Amino acid sequence: MRKLLFILTILLAINAAFAQENKAVKPGEKFIYAASYNMSGLMTQLAQVTMETETVKTSKNTLLHLSCQATTFSKWDTFFKIRDIYESYVNPITLKPSLYKRDIFEGSYFKKEKYIFKNGGSTIESTMNKKHTETKKTFSVGGTTQDVVSILYKLRTVDFNTFKPGQIKSFVVVFDEKEMAVSAKFMGKETVSAGNLGKKECYKISIGAKTKALKGTDKNIIWLTADAAKVPALIKFSIPVGTGQLTLSNASGL
Repeated sequence: MRKLLFILTILLAINAAFAQENKAVKPGEKFIYAASYNMSGLMTQLAQVTMETETVKTSKNTLLHLSCQATTFSKWDTFFKIRDIYESYVNPITLKPSLYKRDIFEGSYFKKEKYIFKNGGSTIESTMNKKHTETKKTFSVGGTTQDVVSILYKLRTVDFNTFKPGQIKSFVVVFDEKEMAVSAKFMGKETVSAGNLGKKECYKISIGAKTKALKGTDKNIIWLTADAAKVPALIKFSIPVGTGQLTLSNASGL
């Protein structure tokens, strides 16, 4: 569960070069997912993942605040308690990040992390607090590199109507102070359940990456509603220790 939102990020990404200006993501959105894991052959709901957006004004800019929270259901807290918060502050038009924060608490493990994007997004000033020790680091990234929250929303600006089945593209995301290349293969359309939105025709995308976090070919798939909002309706993932999925239960503020 520790890499839950990282896996979600990989399953929700595509090359930013193919993204348009944001016309899909709005302030006031709220998406709620049930996170399930295959336990002894049964897909068991363990946690809730919530994604929200809001407008934030600073002395110089108006930003869009994107947040993702993962929380185990109370009956699982005694087994393995999770309270994770991932946040990104982005330009509301381009969704380019200026600040990223991560605060995770999982069992006895905790970690806090902050990235400040500078020089047009090509330099990151990182502050990390782990095991009561704070470290600071400055490193360079590509000008189109996104953090693990902003890329979740960047995907929704992509015009998938221009993609052909089997077409593969790539992107770069920064996580744990490292950049990672990920490929996304468009697999066509499929109808799935999208919580309170009902059954929706969706874009089906298979994700691959050179990482031990994902396993199998075409085993890590995301379904995005084939409409202007492109809401992530269903995500299935395969990792070395098993399989799981995120299922949309409620979407509001669209």
